[in-house]
Amino acid sequence: MPSGSAVNKDLLDERSKCTFDKDEFTLWWVGGKEKLNAKRDREHFCMNQPEFRDSVPLHFASHQEVYEETIRKATTIFSKTRELLKKQGYDANNFVNFMDIMLGDGFIREVNPLRIHFSMFIPSIKAHGSAEQQDRWLQKAVNCEIIGSYAQTELGHGTFLRGLETTATFDEETDEIVINSPRLSSYKWWPGALGHTVNHCIVIAKLYSKGRYHGVNPFMVQIRDEETHMPLSGLEIGEIGHKVGFNGVNNGFLGFKNFRIPRSNMLMKNAKLLRDGTYQKPISSVLNYGTMVFVRVIITRNMAQLLAKAATIAVRYSCVRRQSVIDPNKPEVQVIDHQTQQVKLLPQIAKAIALKLTADNLWKMYEATQVDLETGNTDRLPEL
Repeated sequence: MPSGSAVNKDLLDERSKCTFDKDEFTLWWVGGKEKLNAKRDREHFCMNQPEFRDSVPLHFASHQEVYEETIRKATTIFSKTRELLKKQGYDANNFVNFMDIMLGDGFIREVNPLRIHFSMFIPSIKAHGSAEQQDRWLQKAVNCEIIGSYAQTELGHGTFLRGLETTATFDEETDEIVINSPRLSSYKWWPGALGHTVNHCIVIAKLYSKGRYHGVNPFMVQIRDEETHMPLSGLEIGEIGHKVGFNGVNNGFLGFKNFRIPRSNMLMKNAKLLRDGTYQKPISSVLNYGTMVFVRVIITRNMAQLLAKAATIAVRYSCVRRQSVIDPNKPEVQVIDHQTQQVKLLPQIAKAIALKLTADNLWKMYEATQVDLETGNTDRLPEL
């Protein structure tokens, strides 16, 4: 924050009228003194990294240039922060917490294309992968030796999992699973970083074995060569193009034509597909929603942060901007003094606080549910 002499006088006057303890509120919002100090350390570190800044203003850049600049910054930020975290004795798993929504979006305006890798791909391996599968893929993913996305949404369906059309059929003769997109509406559409960034995906598809349907299940699918980064045969991959925002995320599409993966690539922590094609059900079919539930909880928390950010910007501007003379003997009034402006802005502050309270409770419920699931207790799942 700039020194007092650099802050607009009207803004200082408004802050002086505050009737509650600002420091106490800050500690509550962040989660305590330790987290506040860590947050400030992260911000100080990032603000002093010239490589984290845009090489050119992105509003002058083409769609391709936006992606290229975004991926440059994302990889630089990951490399630098991983180095810092290791020095501090942390594992690279902490990258998500380090580059949180506020800090990440502050430096990567068009959103980090690696976010989906850390927020969905890695959590999916943890939530759905067996111990052997986690040994096989998890550390590689954490180290970004493989980069992944989460391919659930299709042109025809999204969160309605039962409506998904991508099929995964077990071939008992070869011990492989054959993945197909039977029609255009079954193409995976919108997964983040799929367009050009990732070489692996967690693909959600309808499983068939022994002529029977076994619901939707998650599969680890390599989609690009790890050396050349070229798409593998049997796949149709591309980027969905320019969007209103989030153009650095590199959302893509993915179609399958008789694409084969080993049976062992079905994630089998919860459900299992045996060599003879026998399907062993999970203790609850709702477990397949685990990654999406996790993301929904994160989205709620992020929305509280982003709404608070937007409201803060709008309120600050309304304090320093003056518009219209009401009393001819006085200067133009601050925009914040107009009742219509207060009606628009003040409820947003209240909503941000309400969202944070909701998100905090949701997160506690999610963590408690995860602990229960480790012991086979699914009682909390329906409520979550």
